[in-house]
Amino acid sequence: MPLTAMQVYKNLPKSHANCGDCGFPTCMAFAMQVAAKQKAITDCPHLSEESKGAMADASAPPMKLVRIGPPGEAGVEIGQETVMFRHEEKFRKPPALAVTIAASLSDEEALARLERINAAVFTRVGEEIGVRLAAVDLEGLSAGAAAARVKALAGKSRAPLVLMSASPAALAGAAKAVADRKPLIYRASGSDAEAVIGIAAENKCPLAVHADSLEALADLAKAAKDRGVEDILLSFDGRDTARSIREITRARRAALKKGFRALGYPAMVDVAVDDPLKETVLAGTFAAKYAGVILLNGLDGAELLPVLTTIQNIYTDPQVPNTVEAKLYEIGNVNENSPVMFTTNFSLTYFCVEGEVERSKMPSYVCVVDTEGLGVLNAYAGDKLSPEKVVKTLQAQKVADRVRHRKLIIPGLLPSFRAEIEDISEWKEVIIGPENASGIPAFLTANWK
Repeated sequence: MPLTAMQVYKNLPKSHANCGDCGFPTCMAFAMQVAAKQKAITDCPHLSEESKGAMADASAPPMKLVRIGPPGEAGVEIGQETVMFRHEEKFRKPPALAVTIAASLSDEEALARLERINAAVFTRVGEEIGVRLAAVDLEGLSAGAAAARVKALAGKSRAPLVLMSASPAALAGAAKAVADRKPLIYRASGSDAEAVIGIAAENKCPLAVHADSLEALADLAKAAKDRGVEDILLSFDGRDTARSIREITRARRAALKKGFRALGYPAMVDVAVDDPLKETVLAGTFAAKYAGVILLNGLDGAELLPVLTTIQNIYTDPQVPNTVEAKLYEIGNVNENSPVMFTTNFSLTYFCVEGEVERSKMPSYVCVVDTEGLGVLNAYAGDKLSPEKVVKTLQAQKVADRVRHRKLIIPGLLPSFRAEIEDISEWKEVIIGPENASGIPAFLTANWK
């Protein structure tokens, strides 16, 4: 039976009450996180061994937090999910894309591909998104060649490595060469499973396990845990899409709803196919259906961006609006003759406007109005945006002090604002702008002199 916050609180050491060493201001705040399966009881550094033993299993999150790579910001964390559906609360750890580096490549070609992986980072709505793992295929390489390949790549990679081979000897050589970087070993399966588990245990590396059924997969994960492997992933073949979705869903439900610890690990899904369009569709599908790591071949932005955008959208908090600070933004080298426009503080709206203003090559002021994270039409419909609020925001941000003119560009979706803003403010020439941000460059070129 799950522990309550009060049960956890009663077992915390009173000698260090509210010390804050766990990262929370009070012991009760920490206890509530433990009861909600967001933190493990062992995260209290002052807990006695007796209390740890009594409560550790009951208080641990139902899905293990798995780390790939060295400690610090360079590592990738996945897992620790607590709900089946995003609307129940939120999803916590976004899946990591792992792009392959084929074994058939020469050393120079492998380094060139790694450089492309390093550069596969994009900025969308103010957040960096990109490829987070480099998957090094070692198939057909000897232990020595595998070790040399991963050692050369590890020193130049910004992303943690995934070591891929059906040969335990190649995996052993590679893992030993870069054990300090904690690469993910992919994967323990079939008759070689025991040997690969031993490699992961010896080098203290995370491990992906694979089996033909969920029952066998649970047994294999338990065998790895019993050997001392702490960070485990459940591996699935994404090309067998329907079956993999069913099995990943069953595994997640068993862990979260039934407390079945043997399946309480994040999923790793291989969607690598030759057709880039199919690979994109498969990767996007498993990004939405519980994958923790997605293995693929594609490196073109046209393939990666749809998947990364899907991940970014799904792994936002549905209970917290995605906003930017409501203030006056200067885009480019503005001066007293620069255009002035306003928009809402919904981040996607603002960053679309910012990007199009930058593309116009015309430095501009953008006044951001606090609409509690709603876009233009939603804010207007929900009474979060009005001419009076726009005028008050312009006054509070002292926009008139920055420019000589009194021309204000308003969103084309709000033409009714023009007359009232002109009546109640010093902005006597209100210009109705384009309805979509994409029209801003042409609009400024045609209408701003």
